[in-house]
Amino acid sequence: MTRTGPALAALAVSAFAIGTTEFVIAGLLPELAGDLGVSIPGAGLLVSGYALGVVVGAPVVTLAVRKWPKKTALLALLVLFVAGNVTSALAQGFGVMLAGRVLAALCHGAFLGVGSLAAADMVGEAKRARAIAGMFTGLTLSTVVGVPMGTFIGQHWGWRVTFAAVAALGVVGMAGIAALVPPLPSRPSSEDTGVFRRPQLWLALGMTALGFGAVYAPYTFIAPIMTDLAGYAPGDLSWLLVVFGVGLVLGNWLGARAADWRLMTTIIVLLTALTVLLLVFAAWPSAVTLFALGVVAFATVPAFTSRVFVTGGGTTLASSAAVAAFNLGNASGAYLAGLAATADGYQVTSWVGAAMALGGLGVAVVSAALPNRQADRDRDPAALAG
Repeated sequence: MTRTGPALAALAVSAFAIGTTEFVIAGLLPELAGDLGVSIPGAGLLVSGYALGVVVGAPVVTLAVRKWPKKTALLALLVLFVAGNVTSALAQGFGVMLAGRVLAALCHGAFLGVGSLAAADMVGEAKRARAIAGMFTGLTLSTVVGVPMGTFIGQHWGWRVTFAAVAALGVVGMAGIAALVPPLPSRPSSEDTGVFRRPQLWLALGMTALGFGAVYAPYTFIAPIMTDLAGYAPGDLSWLLVVFGVGLVLGNWLGARAADWRLMTTIIVLLTALTVLLLVFAAWPSAVTLFALGVVAFATVPAFTSRVFVTGGGTTLASSAAVAAFNLGNASGAYLAGLAATADGYQVTSWVGAAMALGGLGVAVVSAALPNRQADRDRDPAALAG
C-alpha cells in the first residue's frame, strides 16, 4: 500500500499521454485539414476514426490480454500507443494519418480498462472510485497541460512535432509502469464471461455512450466554435483549452467523491445539468460556459466508470467495455455533429450534444427504476471475489 501513490501516478502519466493524443486533435483540426487537403468537418473523421478504433480495440484487445498479468498487459499496450503516434507524426497523407490514429486507439480502450482495474485492485472498496479518478487525473491534466501545449507546438512548429512529443510521453509512461506498478495478477477468466447478459450493464454502457458523446459533439469543433462564433482569435485557443482543462480536473475530483457517496443520484443530476448547459453553450459560447462544460463533462467519468464496474461485477472485460462506450459516444457525437455542422453551421453541434445528454438521462432514469438485486450483489466484496 505504501507504493500505491507512485503506482497510481505512473498510470496517470500514461493516461496523460493517451489523453493528449485523443484530445489534441480538436485544437489542431484547422492545421491538419489544411495540410492534409481535407475540409474541417472531413478532418473530424480523425476524431471519429480514433474513437471507433477504441470501440473495436477495447473488447478485442482486452480479450487478447485478459489472462496476462496486468503489468505486462499495460506495458504491451503502450508499445501499440507509441507505434501509432510515430505513424501519425510521419504521415504524408490523410489515410496514413487515420491509420496511425486507429493503431494508437487500439491501445486506448484496453489500457484504460486494465488500468482502471489495476487502480481499483490497489485500494480498498471504499476508495475505488477515487483510485480510478486518480488514474483518470492524467486524462484531465492532459487537457490542462498536454492539449494546450500540443496545440501551441502544432501551431508554431507543426502538428508532426506534437505527435512525436506524444510518442515520447508514451515511452516515459512505460518506464514509470515498469518501475512503480506492483505485480497484479489477472482476474480468473471465468469472471469475464456472462456479464453481458445483465440488463443493468447494458443500461450503464448506454448512458455512458450517450452522456459522454454529448460532450464530444461540440468539443470536436471547439476551434471554429470559439473563433467563428464566440469571436476569439486563433491564438486564444491555447488558453481557452487550459480553461476547459481546469474545469475537467475540478469535475473529475468532484464527480469521484459524489459517485462514492450516491452513485445513481450523481449520474442523474449530472446528465440533467449537462443537457441544460449544452443548450446554454449553444446560445453563449464563451470562456465561462466552456469552463462549466468541462466541470460537468468530466464529473461524469468516474461515475459512469464506477456504474459499469458495479453492474459488470468488476471484470476486466466490462471495465474495458466502459472505455469502448465512452468512445462509441465520442465517435457518434463527432460524426453527428459533423453532419449537422456541414448543413447548418457549428452552433447546432451543441444542440446535438443536448439531445444525446437527454437520451442518456432517460436511460439513467430507467436504470435507477429497475430492481437493483444484481447491483447490490456486485457491491458485496464477497460476491466480487467469487
